[in-house]
Amino acid sequence: MDEKPKKGTRTGFTTGACSAAAARAATLGLIHGSVPENVECVLPNGQIVRFDISEGQRENEHAQAVIIKDAGDDPDCTHGAHMTARVTLRRDQPGLVILKGGAGVGTITQPGLGLQVGGPAINPVPRRNIEENVRAVAGDLLNSAGLEVEISVPGGEEMAKKTLNYRLGIIGGISILGTTGIVRPYSTAAFRASVIQAIEVAASQGQTTVVLTTGGRTEKFVMRELPQLPAASFVQMGDFLKYALDTIVKCNVPHVVIGGMVGKLTKMAQGETMTHAGRAEVDTALLAGLAREIGAPADEVTAIAAAETARFASERMEALGLTHAFHNALAQRVYTSISARYPQQFSLRVLVCDFDGNKLAEAPV
Repeated sequence: MDEKPKKGTRTGFTTGACSAAAARAATLGLIHGSVPENVECVLPNGQIVRFDISEGQRENEHAQAVIIKDAGDDPDCTHGAHMTARVTLRRDQPGLVILKGGAGVGTITQPGLGLQVGGPAINPVPRRNIEENVRAVAGDLLNSAGLEVEISVPGGEEMAKKTLNYRLGIIGGISILGTTGIVRPYSTAAFRASVIQAIEVAASQGQTTVVLTTGGRTEKFVMRELPQLPAASFVQMGDFLKYALDTIVKCNVPHVVIGGMVGKLTKMAQGETMTHAGRAEVDTALLAGLAREIGAPADEVTAIAAAETARFASERMEALGLTHAFHNALAQRVYTSISARYPQQFSLRVLVCDFDGNKLAEAPV
């Protein structure tokens, strides 16, 4: 008999994965006349998962499917959400898959999130994944018509009150998120223990370098940068920077590499050792100071200080042609902050990537 996963380690599915599966099921309902009881969905990470359909209906040129989100052991306010996709035939838009946000999905009201202001809070990876799953089953139908996909979440506006969406300028509902489709319980004690264990295993194998990343995208980025290192050297630490570095010191690992993107790295630069979004706000004044140091105009510095996200600063620096200088300064600040906390206890290298996994900077130079 297979062993059950230990309590606190069970993975779940993102709002994006559930939305994509619901959209795929609704599309099948539109084509075949009835929504299936379950559906296979290809996640962004390539994994194929079968989801049960909670509710499905077909009426004329519309079909709707609902999937109840299972967040696993992650303490997520969207656990149990009824992720709903309504697919409508658009004979005036052949070949197109048009994605919209319905009730309970937030609306973007300010820049800095990589999404269009006024549009739905459906992140880029889920957007692509929803469209790919719809196109995979729509087949020849798209030769003569388009499909409008509306994602909605009953009760999403109330769920959003338990998030930081309002600080980010996302109003009216939750965000549709997920870069892999899988929710891992980063915020649980069990995951923290797994981070510690992974570092201990690497040390016991004689690895002299441990690479700490904040998630799947940053890990892939650093693996490309450091192909000579074995898989055992790479540890997804999630938000547990302190526990990871304390374990590295305990295990006498001499070399550390940290890979990250602007948001988490800003938390590290400001001295936070737990980088979860709910633990502390991003210090945009710090980012404004870095922008000032590299010669950004005063009005841009003021705008960055007043913003709610680190991504806003990154986008403004890109617009000004200061991407490399800005992220180099940020990497150096992370290096200085961590080196001061752990003086002469390991060598440190900080690598920075953008949201597509492209290298932006590193420290020390």
